[in-house]
Amino acid sequence: MTNNNTPSVVISGTGLWTPQYSITNEELVESYNAWAERFNRENREAIDAGSIEEKPTSSARFIEKASGIRSRYVYAREGILDIDRMRPKFPERNPSELSIQAEIGVEAARKAMRKANKKPSDIDAVIVSCAYTQRAYPAIAVEVQTALGIDGFGFDMLMACSAATFGLHRAYDSLVSGSARCVLAINPELMTPMVNYCDRESHFIFGDVATATIMEKAETATATHCYDVLGTRAMTTFSNNIRSGFGHVSRATDEAPYGSEKLFHQQGRKVFEEVSPLAAAHIRDHLAELGLKPHDVRRFWLHQANINMNNMVMKHLFEGEDASRIDAPTIIDQYANTASAGLIIAFDRYNEDLAGGDIGVICSFGAGYSIGSLVLRKR
Repeated sequence: MTNNNTPSVVISGTGLWTPQYSITNEELVESYNAWAERFNRENREAIDAGSIEEKPTSSARFIEKASGIRSRYVYAREGILDIDRMRPKFPERNPSELSIQAEIGVEAARKAMRKANKKPSDIDAVIVSCAYTQRAYPAIAVEVQTALGIDGFGFDMLMACSAATFGLHRAYDSLVSGSARCVLAINPELMTPMVNYCDRESHFIFGDVATATIMEKAETATATHCYDVLGTRAMTTFSNNIRSGFGHVSRATDEAPYGSEKLFHQQGRKVFEEVSPLAAAHIRDHLAELGLKPHDVRRFWLHQANINMNNMVMKHLFEGEDASRIDAPTIIDQYANTASAGLIIAFDRYNEDLAGGDIGVICSFGAGYSIGSLVLRKR
């Protein structure tokens, strides 16, 4: 929460990098169903004996009804639809080459820098915040910093689907404390390698993308569209209902590092029922801290995981009002769930039409559980 003595901080630019490849629900379902039917055929005796479960088939209609997703962008199509592989195929890069996440992060960063009218010499901190980084170290953020020619410092942080908001919180804190003048926060969400394409309940959820945000002190901002950060708020509470267990400790426990329990999986119904009211209460309380109410907000940029969850969050927040009448743009249909980047995509595509003085709320919610928000005001 801000106060009258806190330096004025603004978001002055965002950038979006979208992969050139996409996969529709129909394509994904055709591949998954072919794999499932072959699995059931090859394991018929064990299935009939009850020792293993039969794999259910899926449909494009089921996916869209359950999530609002119609397609997703992917860094690489190769391998995902191959029933003998069922995972993307990336070529290995030489350590002297730019890593994949640094590459896509740089693309998004350059777009954000153009919108914010910023040169590398204007930026002194880079935060890469996402659901997964492709290596432990050296930090992707330091690689991006060097590729862009930025002096100062950079670091990586992981916070699943709240990584973008929590990264912006760290950017805000750096600006308020004076440890940075201008911060570049990047979300290179390379999600497809962690998707279990053999799981009907989750094979359709994620896509790849990269977003970037410039946050700076208001006194240095020269962009056409700027948003004052009125306040930030975060909360976490432990839950196993959304989990991804991949990590280096598997080498010591002798577990399969890419087994189904190590990939993304969730108890979707429990997440829906538990997180929706938590997110609504979080937004309501954050607005109240600033002397605002939900009806004072012109637009909500929410985590883009599931259209039904977003509608339920708005229903709780507005106490039963028709969610379709609330200004909360969605990009889920085209991009699917892009982990933390989804709400920045929504903000990037739907913010310039707002008028000076309009209030907006960015809010994430996801694994942890974690919820993060920023209340903004258009300059």
